[in-house]
Amino acid sequence: MSKCKVIAIANQKGGTGKTTTTVNLGIGLASAGKRVLLVDADPQGDLTTSLGWTEQDSLSVTLATQMEKVIRDQRVEPGEGILHHEEGVDLIPANIELSGMEITLVNAMSREFTLKSYLNELKPDYDFILIDCMPSLGMLTINALAAADSVVIPVQAHYLPLKGMTQLVKTIGKVQRQINPRLSIDGVLLTLADMRTTLARTTAETLKQNYGRVIHVFQTVIPVAVKAAETSAAGKSIYSYDKNGTVSKAYAAFTKEVLDSGEKQRHRNETTHSR
Repeated sequence: MSKCKVIAIANQKGGTGKTTTTVNLGIGLASAGKRVLLVDADPQGDLTTSLGWTEQDSLSVTLATQMEKVIRDQRVEPGEGILHHEEGVDLIPANIELSGMEITLVNAMSREFTLKSYLNELKPDYDFILIDCMPSLGMLTINALAAADSVVIPVQAHYLPLKGMTQLVKTIGKVQRQINPRLSIDGVLLTLADMRTTLARTTAETLKQNYGRVIHVFQTVIPVAVKAAETSAAGKSIYSYDKNGTVSKAYAAFTKEVLDSGEKQRHRNETTHSR
């Protein structure tokens, strides 16, 4: 049985730091010696751009072409179309062609499991697969949740993004009940936070009060910083671009939290099975 953990980075609200979190958690895990695959499941292709592939339309193999093969029951060659980034992660890229997949999936057999079928073939080669979800709760996001073992929810330190989290949590619950009973929420990650402001501190407190009893809230808070926004244009992680900055240190701490929680979960599973 594969030991690979699939994590969906999801929030239907845009601008919450999903892509930045996917890149820096992924490269953080790779720096810790893990084999990591990043999956761009957003037709805008921001993850692909952030890792330096700015001409997405020129890519002959993307997530859309691979999911199309799964739907048509065609063979996907091992390693086909997977890009290798210099900081130690692999990438399944995306471009605007993926937007048509929402419509294609509606009429596909086992439509919720198309992405899972594809990723299951890749799992033996990786310790972690991170899926950067699009900012919606459509079929592509449902596919990501069906394929995932767990979800990380980045939330911007503002009131409205926090308010929108209720719908996402409901959707995750529905997927758990109807499609993927193994799905769990790893936690909520507060992003783009200026903790000097009353708004950010109030949002953090509200988050813990409203959700802390039922959902883990990561201790790490990702601060807002210009350097973090610049990394996308540079095609690098924050570790490479600004290794001594506050955001770099925060994502390193967050990566450690994810690894530690994974170890605890494995220990719990082993204890349960040994009884």
